[in-house]
Amino acid sequence: MQDVYVVAVGLIPFGKYPELGIKDLTRMVMKNLLDHSPVNQDGIEAAWMSNAGWGMNAGQHCIRGQVALSPLGIGEIPIMNVENACAGGSSAFHGAWLGVAAGAYDVALAVGAEKTFVPRDADPETRKRGFQGFLSGTDVEVTTKIIERMQAEAEAKRKEMEKSGKLKKGEGGGMRSPFMDIYASASRIHMERYGTTQKQLAIIAAKNHQHGSLNPDAQYRMTMSVEDVLNDRLVSFPLTRAMCAPMGDGAGAAILVSGDYLARLADARPVKVRASVLASGSAKPGQSERAAQKGYAMAGVGPDDIDTAEVHDATAFGELAQTEALGFCKEGEGGPYAESGATTLGGARPVNPSGGLECRGHPIGATGLAQMAEIVYQLRGDAGKRQVEGARLGLIENGGGFISNGEAAVSVHILEGSSR
Repeated sequence: MQDVYVVAVGLIPFGKYPELGIKDLTRMVMKNLLDHSPVNQDGIEAAWMSNAGWGMNAGQHCIRGQVALSPLGIGEIPIMNVENACAGGSSAFHGAWLGVAAGAYDVALAVGAEKTFVPRDADPETRKRGFQGFLSGTDVEVTTKIIERMQAEAEAKRKEMEKSGKLKKGEGGGMRSPFMDIYASASRIHMERYGTTQKQLAIIAAKNHQHGSLNPDAQYRMTMSVEDVLNDRLVSFPLTRAMCAPMGDGAGAAILVSGDYLARLADARPVKVRASVLASGSAKPGQSERAAQKGYAMAGVGPDDIDTAEVHDATAFGELAQTEALGFCKEGEGGPYAESGATTLGGARPVNPSGGLECRGHPIGATGLAQMAEIVYQLRGDAGKRQVEGARLGLIENGGGFISNGEAAVSVHILEGSSR
């Protein structure tokens, strides 16, 4: 296998672009990418395009990459279309890495674009379809009944809080992605088993809001205190709105090259891909932990060597669970670990310096590539006010969908920056 390097990343600010389509978002991110790339567009030999919802929302199935890239003059090369739920962006990156590492290509593109924002004035059926689309990231036949049970549990908890006076009548709940109920259920189990508290989840969310406020590409750029997070609207106990990733649109991209090709580039600032792992889940839990162990073995490092990480925090509990799975702390100690300040900027190992999915945003097919971009910025020393001092090794964990209680797809990447 050849050594593989990232020589360029592209990103657009995540947010709400009701007037723009996937083609527009792809055009915007490709311009950003190529404006910062030592490789020109004609040098791209193959492309992997990630998108989850274009087919469900607009009927554009089958050839999404070709449709999005051909108006930009990118054609007559292999274009692979990737749909892997929330792990689609990192799956596209893995495909590009594999193509270069195997020696099939010297230059490969990974790009992802997504629209998940549904305007408030959209008709009820459109809004309902937008939320129900998230079920496609699960085994729909099996999950529908499980989701109904989880929603019933969440509603019972909401009514209990109303009765005790902890929640005003009619507050909480409402339309939401089914994944919020899955995360909420997992949160409650963790709380019962290990004593994790809602306040510890709020500490994670407040930390990410602080990080996001320093990121010009983040969807949410306002700070929130722990009390602000706790007092925000309840979504599904124990998760408040500020603990959950917002709906939004966005795009990300990366160019990967071989070591031989890198030698031809005069102005490259390469970041080496030390490990690229993509795994599929099953009913057996612990997929993230197993993928992480494979990644560490591939890179020849351990969790203590990682300087900073971007992890899949569709909710604050997602970050807590991943710090345990990645070996940053012991099982059951994710809450106290966050409470210690270790994961904040200036701490022992900053997690989600971008603000994470909770604040940078989570346009599904673009998320993994946004995580890649953030780690590349960190390893190059380009992260500005959110820079992790001395960052040399960065990890990206990106999960997608659910099979039973575990991720349906999970990727772990470890990147290494050159000495600065």
